[in-house]
Amino acid sequence: MVETEDALKGLLPDLESRKFPGGSNKFPIGGTGACVSNIVHTQGYVHCHTPATDASGPVKAVMAEMFEYFQSMTLPALLRISLPCCLNMCGAVQCSDIGIVGIHRKPPIVEHDRLDNICEIPLAISACPTGAIKPAKVEIDGKKVNSVTV
Repeated sequence: MVETEDALKGLLPDLESRKFPGGSNKFPIGGTGACVSNIVHTQGYVHCHTPATDASGPVKAVMAEMFEYFQSMTLPALLRISLPCCLNMCGAVQCSDIGIVGIHRKPPIVEHDRLDNICEIPLAISACPTGAIKPAKVEIDGKKVNSVTV
């Protein structure tokens, strides 16, 4: 905390000079006023049972393109962007100016040989909101394994 605005203005060049070895800012200054605020997004594959995308990559790509508007106050008003990872829209897309929504375009590929070892199959079946995932037994190399069909 600083006591005067002059002391604050003295800190700005110091913060702007702090960069990672690759050249990106450690402490970017912006996001308030008539500019782009931080992008609101959900956690995707980390916490959700039904994600269509992982938000980290698209959010980083969008923010890299919009970064100049994050620091400048050249927009008519504050611009809010959100990215929910699926159609449940936990990322407040309905409250944002721009919403980028992850959707499934085709069923995911099922790796039958790995599924039973890395996934609780009943949990995967119960997590599908449309009931499209069904239990199945698949034969791989002469051995029957638990899997699912979509």
